[in-house]
Amino acid sequence: MDADILKVSSKSVPASVAGAIAGYIQEEGFVEVQAIGAGATNQAIKSIAIARGYLADSGIDLICKPEFANVTIEDEERTAIKLVLEPR
Repeated sequence: MDADILKVSSKSVPASVAGAIAGYIQEEGFVEVQAIGAGATNQAIKSIAIARGYLADSGIDLICKPEFANVTIEDEERTAIKLVLEPR
């Protein structure tokens, strides 16, 4: 399911990520947003808030289920925030 994981960094532009989220929700019915660190998590949450507004215009109420995920980056184990998004 890696194709349906949007990886957000602290430098991600929330409006752009929101557009990608809205596209995945409309096409696939769900998407996972992954962030590592406070800055990336902040941008991810802003993106989700914007995406909710985009999708509300189509009558879609977006919900978010937060989880932890262990990921390996450059042979180092890290904990990521995984935000599972789907319509209500």
